[in-house]
Amino acid sequence: MFRRRARADREFLEVQRKSLALLQMLAQEPRPFDTVQAEASASAGAGAEAVVPDFPPADLRAPSRQDVEGVMMRWMQPLVIDGEVHACPTCGAYRDWIVLCTRDDLVWLRCRVGHQVQEPRLDAAWYNRNSGPVDHWHPTLEDGLRHLGH
Repeated sequence: MFRRRARADREFLEVQRKSLALLQMLAQEPRPFDTVQAEASASAGAGAEAVVPDFPPADLRAPSRQDVEGVMMRWMQPLVIDGEVHACPTCGAYRDWIVLCTRDDLVWLRCRVGHQVQEPRLDAAWYNRNSGPVDHWHPTLEDGLRHLGH
């Protein structure tokens, strides 16, 4: 029994030594970010403009919130705000909404018929809590509404 335990201890210590040697070797190597900085500072010292790699490429980047006019989502169930079911003031519809959140953090509700009203009790924080990830980008509001089935 003691021989098995001693052998297991030796194997464990050997793995520890190899791991420590690997960590020491990795600690001596420069990190990729440090390499880019060193190259940029070397080229800046030579009077040339520093070139930083463009990652990810521009065609793979998603637009930021400042680049879009707003975001929208479909809300199929009845919309309950402050404990009451919200209905369209014009036609009385109470479900199947398109919720729009504009760049200035205003929330607009659009019913199935097309009536649109600003809802001051909802804000961008509410929208962000209840919306899922963005799955499509549309050049116009009409394209987005068509994509969502309105």
